[in-house]
Amino acid sequence: MDVIFNGQAQGSVASTLLQNNFDVHSMRPFVENGRQYINQVVNGKLKAIPMVGNATATLRKDEWKLLDDAVVKAAKPRLKAVGDLRGSGLTYTLPNGMAKTILETETQSDINDAIISMDALREGANDRPLYELTSLPLPIIHKDFSFSARQIATSRNGGSPLDTTMASLAARKVAETAEKLLIGSYGTYAFGGGTIYGYINYPNSIAGTVTAPTSSGWTGATLLGEILAMRQSSIDAYHYGPWKLYMGTGWLRYLDEDYSSAKGDNTVRSRIAAIDGIQSVSTLDYLTGYKVLLVQQTSDVIREVIGMDITTVQWETHGGLLQHFKVMAIMVPQLRCDQNGNTGLVYATGA
Repeated sequence: MDVIFNGQAQGSVASTLLQNNFDVHSMRPFVENGRQYINQVVNGKLKAIPMVGNATATLRKDEWKLLDDAVVKAAKPRLKAVGDLRGSGLTYTLPNGMAKTILETETQSDINDAIISMDALREGANDRPLYELTSLPLPIIHKDFSFSARQIATSRNGGSPLDTTMASLAARKVAETAEKLLIGSYGTYAFGGGTIYGYINYPNSIAGTVTAPTSSGWTGATLLGEILAMRQSSIDAYHYGPWKLYMGTGWLRYLDEDYSSAKGDNTVRSRIAAIDGIQSVSTLDYLTGYKVLLVQQTSDVIREVIGMDITTVQWETHGGLLQHFKVMAIMVPQLRCDQNGNTGLVYATGA
């Protein structure tokens, strides 16, 4: 077992991490042209550095590339809501997130409005915003797999690449957990006085209600009116968009039906997408039933804190006969509101 306690490392893995300031690239050694290397960040770019000491590399550079390509390919399709945040630039990257366990930020109150006078001699309220410290845990999402030294040797001697099935499955599980953490279907996670919330369990979200499409008399217009009410709830909380609309999986068959009885008319999905301020309408795999989320796409409402992107590390046991791998990431949602509890997240459940 490898542990780090009071700054002292016990075990080869812990020692390697501690000696390299928790840079995970130290756990990704590779062999090239008969020499052993690790990647290090130099001037913001990865650079191959010759290894020193007794550490040994097993995989070749091309074998690492094969694993990494499999991991990325498997992870991307599962990161739908997280991918939306990254695509909108709603991320906060922590350098060397492995060396941090908590992110501390502040909430800020508003100040009084400006006043109007003809000569500016009228005195206004001389106030200042108030700040309150909050903390966000930075847990590691991870999944393990392994190869025996014999499997690696057989792959090389047979001229066939390593079977990356386990790497793909591990990456998919890590990505799915990151997605569930953002949506809230994973549940909350608490550590160090802070709690990670997702969309559906955030205590400051604005509550809404939508009619289930299985209800008698339901039409696309019913859903349209309720989503317009959700948008108004966000505006009433001083959050004016733009928004992304997420629907539970139960809505999938109804969103692509005709909006009206006129054949060839807009679908329900396209009619809702035409609402001013709504950037997209999509369903999420881990948002079940007839739930609906309206999420303002600004960093004061939601951002994804990235301490480490999805990465694979390696170490050995049993004298090198077994090569262990761990796909891991530090990807944590940070839902935010002002000191009055106002936010741009509206969460509606089917009635």
